[in-house]
Amino acid sequence: MLTIPVLNSSRHPLPEYQTAHAAGLDLRANLPGGSVQLGPLERALVPTGLSLALPPGYEAQVRPRSGLAYKHGIGIVNSPGTIDADYRGEISVLLVNLSNEEFTVRDGERIAQLVVARHETIAWQPAETLTETARGTGGYGSTGL
Repeated sequence: MLTIPVLNSSRHPLPEYQTAHAAGLDLRANLPGGSVQLGPLERALVPTGLSLALPPGYEAQVRPRSGLAYKHGIGIVNSPGTIDADYRGEISVLLVNLSNEEFTVRDGERIAQLVVARHETIAWQPAETLTETARGTGGYGSTGL
C-alpha cells in the first residue's frame, strides 16, 4: 500500500474507497458557502479542499462518478484530469452538466473519483519506420463495430 501525504482544508473526511476492491476514492465538493448551480451545458470548477504530495513515478487521475453521469448527466470536462507528482495545489474538479435540467452540487457531495497510478517516463527514439502489425495504420473504427 502506498502512503501519500495529504492536506485537508475541508470539513469533510478524507476520500475513501466505497468497496473492498474499488480502484477510485470518492472526492467531495468543498463548498462551505453552500452549493453550485449547473444549468444545462454549464461547467464549474468545484474545489475539494485537498492537496497531496504524490511520489515521483505516480499520477492521480480525476474521473467522473458513474452514478452522477447516469442519473444526472454530470461529467468532467477534461476526463480524466491528471494530477502530476510535482503539483501541490488544491484539487478541483471541472464538472459539466450534459443534461437538459439544472443540477445542484452541494457541499460534501461526492463529485468525482481519484485513481492513483504508476506511470513511466519515456525518452523518444527517432525512427525512419515502425514495426509492422496486423492493424497497421487503421484508426477510428478500423476494427469494426
